Amino acid sequence: MVVTHLFQILAFTAMEPPTALEPAAISREKNKVFRSMQPIQPSDVVRGQYTGYRDEPGVAGDSETETFVALKCYVDNWRWAGVPFYLRTGKRMAEGARIISIAFKEPPQSMFPKGSGVGDQGPDHLTFDLADKSRMSLSFYGKRPGPGFRLDKLSMQFAMHETDWAGSVLEAYERLIYDAARGDRTLFTSASGIERLWEISQPLIDNPPVVHPYAQGTYGPNQIHQLIAPFTWRLPFERKWREKRV
Repeated sequence: MVVTHLFQILAFTAMEPPTALEPAAISREKNKVFRSMQPIQPSDVVRGQYTGYRDEPGVAGDSETETFVALKCYVDNWRWAGVPFYLRTGKRMAEGARIISIAFKEPPQSMFPKGSGVGDQGPDHLTFDLADKSRMSLSFYGKRPGPGFRLDKLSMQFAMHETDWAGSVLEAYERLIYDAARGDRTLFTSASGIERLWEISQPLIDNPPVVHPYAQGTYGPNQIHQLIAPFTWRLPFERKWREKRV
């Protein structure tokens, strides 16, 4: 799941603008990201297994197969050097979601006065929800009207299902099968890219960390919070999603 799915999403997020919206140009930029990724360190990975997995039919009673993984990785190039990318995926979680959340870094000096509230509710975020009902949200700070200088967290939101295009959206695997039939390789990874991803994953394969149990219906083992500290995992949308007005 990490190599074939999450690393691909990472590449689309971190890659530079391609010279054209066509498969070869996009693949080149994705492969640049893969080549710049540092090897995955076992100390930056949390593996989990939901309670009751070993009671599933066909599963060994002493199975160490993970049903959850969270990891921290780095892209060592001029744009992303020192910026952590946090990935996680799992089964029997509290909810199903496919989220990309980009947290914007605060500037070294702020033009806003002390006590204005800027940063009190976390950094600005650009969030993409890649579920079947695709949507996105940009959260930011806005000044309250009137005298004084107090900032509150606001958001701008867009939902695909609220547009006239909603009926044309293909489910994820429908899109892949359709593209494969047409010979469109935009969403597919080259052989060299896959080889590079297994290369940077080799330290983890050679020395996998211990598997931690987690209860079904949760967000994974508690060790995930230590992995991301001093930051926090973020749920999809800070602001309540606005219902479409008729």
